[in-house]
Amino acid sequence: MKKYITLFVLLFFSVAVLAQGTTYALKTNIRYYPEQDYKNDTYKAERCVLDLYYPTNKKAFGTILWFHGGGITGGNKEIPHELKEKGYAIIGVGYRLSPNVKAPAYIEDAAAAVAWTFNNIEKYGGDATKIFLSGHSAGGYLNLMVGLDKKWLAKYNIDANKIAGLIPFSPQCITHFTIRKEKGIPEKQPVVDEYAPLYHVRGDASPLLLITGDKELELLGRCEENAYMARLMKLNGHTQTQHYELQGYGHDMVVPGYPLLLKEVKRILDKK
Repeated sequence: MKKYITLFVLLFFSVAVLAQGTTYALKTNIRYYPEQDYKNDTYKAERCVLDLYYPTNKKAFGTILWFHGGGITGGNKEIPHELKEKGYAIIGVGYRLSPNVKAPAYIEDAAAAVAWTFNNIEKYGGDATKIFLSGHSAGGYLNLMVGLDKKWLAKYNIDANKIAGLIPFSPQCITHFTIRKEKGIPEKQPVVDEYAPLYHVRGDASPLLLITGDKELELLGRCEENAYMARLMKLNGHTQTQHYELQGYGHDMVVPGYPLLLKEVKRILDKK
C-alpha cells in the first residue's frame, strides 16, 4: 500500500510541476515598420518582418533579438533552437539585403525592429528594460551599429543605452565588407568610417560581450577586430566590455556561443 501511495505522490508532483511550467507561443511575420511603409514595396514586405517566440504564462520576461548572419547578402530570420524554452522571448529579425538595397538601409531595418520591440514587448508580457541584442556575423555587426551609434534609435525617441546588453557573435568591427564592396573598396582593405562600430566606441554604452572564434581560424582578422574593439571600449571608460575567444572554433562558433549568451543575459538580469 505504501508503494502505491508513494507512486501516487510522485505522479501528482510531476503533474503539478508540468502545470507550473512555462508555455510558449509563436507569432510569425510581424511587420515592424508602420503599415504604410510597405505599400508598393514587395521586397520590404518580404524582408522587414520578425518572428516572436515568447512565454505565455510568465510576466516581465527578458527578450533577445537575434539577427541572422549571411554577409548582409543572404540569410533569413531565425529563432535558434538553443535559445528556446529558456524563459525568454526570442525575436528572429528579417532585414533587407545588398545588392537589393545599400547602406544604411539594413541598419535602419535593424533599428526599426529594435524600436518595435521597445514599443510592443510589454503587450506580450515582457519588460522593455530587459531587451538584449544578439546575432551572428552580419547580425552581430547590426547589433553594434544600432547599440553604439545612438542616432539610429534616436529617430524613434529611444536611447540606445536602454538596451540591456549587446552580445554579438563574431561581428565585423571595422566597416562591414559588404558596405566596402558597395563603395568599390577591396575586401582586404580595412576602413573605419561612420559604418564601423569601432568609430562609435564610447564609455557609457550598454554592457558588451563580444564572442569570436580563435584568431587562427576566424575570418580575415575578425578575432583581432573584436579584441581591438574591446580594448578601445575599455580605454574610453567602458567598464562592462568582455571578449571571449573560443579556442578551436572559427567563424562557426555559434553553437558554443549560445551558453555564453544565456549566461550573460542571466548575469545582467540578476543585477536588475
